[in-house]
Amino acid sequence: MTLAPETTRTTAALTLQLLLEDGWFPICELSLLTPGRGVAALLPDGSQAALFTDRAGRTYAIDNRDPFSGAAVLSRGLTGTHRGRPFVASPLLKQRFDLESGRCLDDEDVRVTTYEVRAA
Repeated sequence: MTLAPETTRTTAALTLQLLLEDGWFPICELSLLTPGRGVAALLPDGSQAALFTDRAGRTYAIDNRDPFSGAAVLSRGLTGTHRGRPFVASPLLKQRFDLESGRCLDDEDVRVTTYEVRAA
């Protein structure tokens, strides 16, 4: 079934935003994210962010580029937890990245950029 958003909403939708150098950048409606699945967003500088939400409603954003392969694929990775920390595993080489800190759980010398996220 297809819903026409402008005819079915009774309240304003929350927009997911990332904090970039020049302020908050709107990405998409929060309701478009599915818990446990990532989405990629094109940023103004041409880079990409990978956005995730979990079942508790927490949202995360990291660089979409896998530092081991150079491919923009982290948004397609599998999510999980390790010692209570949320992570995404790269779909290519399977390295895991902490969604809160960006630290690689499999190589302490590697990390990806994280972004502050808000829904407004």
